[in-house]
Amino acid sequence: VQLQASGGGLVQAGGSLRLSCTAAGQLFNRDAMAWYRQAPGNQRELVARVSSSGATNYADSVKGRFAISRDNAKNSVYLQMNSLKPEDTAVYYCYMQDIFDSYWGQGTQVTVSS
Repeated sequence: VQLQASGGGLVQAGGSLRLSCTAAGQLFNRDAMAWYRQAPGNQRELVARVSSSGATNYADSVKGRFAISRDNAKNSVYLQMNSLKPEDTAVYYCYMQDIFDSYWGQGTQVTVSS
């Protein structure tokens, strides 16, 4: 299974971006899907996660600004990012899990200018 992420780019502070990630291949008993990010010099951190039942959780730093959603029929996960801040600048990675393994996307760069 390969994950393909898209939607990153350069945006001014206060702007919005929508990240998308689609799995190519078969996922068996899809479990959690999530977005992580990694800024230069920092560890990779969880941004948002959506469980198989649709329950969501977010990093405190993005609560109220970001929204994660999933479309199981399309094997896809999305991240709507609003009111972006310069500190949101990072490479964003999508993540999916099934009963056999966990999978990472290649990363998409998000840069927020002040």
